Amino acid sequence: MVQLPEPCEEKSEAYKVGYANICEIGKERIRRAGQKIKAENPVTFADLDTGFRVFKLDDSNMLDVYYSAEEYGQDLLAHMESNIKPDRTDLDLLFGCLLEWGLPLSMPYHSEKIDGCTVHTYNDGDLIACFDRNIPDSVVMEIAKRQPLRAVFQDACFASSPSKINVWERFKLLAPDTRVKVI
Repeated sequence: MVQLPEPCEEKSEAYKVGYANICEIGKERIRRAGQKIKAENPVTFADLDTGFRVFKLDDSNMLDVYYSAEEYGQDLLAHMESNIKPDRTDLDLLFGCLLEWGLPLSMPYHSEKIDGCTVHTYNDGDLIACFDRNIPDSVVMEIAKRQPLRAVFQDACFASSPSKINVWERFKLLAPDTRVKVI
C-alpha cells in the first residue's frame, strides 16, 4: 500500500477518534484485517504473521561530499570522517542497501549481537550487515563463515586501513563468492 500522509479534516469522524492522517487509518485497517483473519480462522491461522512495515520516503543516507579543489582545507577534513548523515540508524542503512541492490523490502530480517556488535541478517543470508564502529576480527570472521551473498560494512567500522583490507582477505578465504561492500 502506498499512501501520502494526507491530513484528516478536523471535522471528520476519523480525526475525532485520533487519526491525524490517512496513513494512520490505513495502518489501523491492516491491523484489524489481520486480527479478523486470525479470529475467524483460529485453527488455520493462529500463528499467522500479520505484521507489516511502514517506510517513509526520505533522501539519501549519504552526505553531500562533493567539493571543488579550492574548497578543500584542513578544517574540511575533520568534517569528512564519515560520509553517512549523523541522524541515520542501522536500519536506515540496511534498507538503503537493499534498495541500492534492488532487493525486495518485504523479506524477513533479524538482528543479533555477536561479540558486542549488532549484526543484521536479511533473508537468511542474502545480505549480512554490521554498521558498528571498530568491529573486531571475530565478528568479520563469523559473518564470512556464514557465506552470505552480500556483506555490508560502514567505513567507520574499521579502526585502520589495514583492518579494512583484512576484511576483503578474510572473505576471499572463507566466502569467495560473497560481494563485500563498504559504505
